[in-house]
Parts: sequence; C-alpha cells; structure tokens
Amino acid sequence: MGTTEQVLAVVIGVILVAVCVLELFFYNHPRLRFMFLIEPEDEAAVRLWRISIAFFNLTTAVALFVGAYLLDTSHPDAGKALIVFTAAQHIFLAGVMLVTQPKLWLNSVMEATPNIILLAFALT
Repeated sequence: MGTTEQVLAVVIGVILVAVCVLELFFYNHPRLRFMFLIEPEDEAAVRLWRISIAFFNLTTAVALFVGAYLLDTSHPDAGKALIVFTAAQHIFLAGVMLVTQPKLWLNSVMEATPNIILLAFALT
C-alpha cells in the first residue's frame, strides 16, 4: 500500500468524523432531514440509534487513521488489515442500507463509493 491508500483512508476518516458531528449535533436541522429521514416526532425514539451510529462512525474513522499511520511503521500489514476491513465493512453496510431503506440510496452511494475506491487501491 502506498501514499494513495493513506490519503484515501485519512479523507474517508475525516468524512466519518464530520458525519459523526452531524449525527450528534445537527440531526434535527431541517436542511438535513433528507439525509437522516428523522421526523421531529421521532427524534426521541431514535436517540440511542443516532448516538450509537455516530460513535460507530467515529471509531471507524480512528481505525482508518491508525491504519494509515501503521502503513509507515514496522507494522504495515496491521495497517493494511485495518484499512481493508474498514473499507469492506462500509461497502457491506452501504448495501444493507440500500436494501433496508431504499429512500437512502444516495447515502448508500456516498458511503460505498469512496470505500470501493479505497479497497480497489488497497488490494492491488
């Protein structure tokens, strides 16, 4: 793995941190309703889900950051494993989202596409 994979891993990690912030603090903003599909009357009911997913995204970002760092240490295989697993995981989760909530097709595409690119670079 080279610099391209490291940059992609860090960029995807930064995106995941941004999504975490949106899920934690801006989920109820009217302009973001299309992204989360949370109606005002459902906000309390999905609180646990929203917080869990936000921190899942944050820990996934940390895995990508650590993986990118490990590529330049004496443990590059561990870094590659973290990056490959994380990218594959998000591709799978994007598929699950698409199947279970087709209205979120754009979210699925936005989640899968950068991870497909990262996985393609990582496995070549």
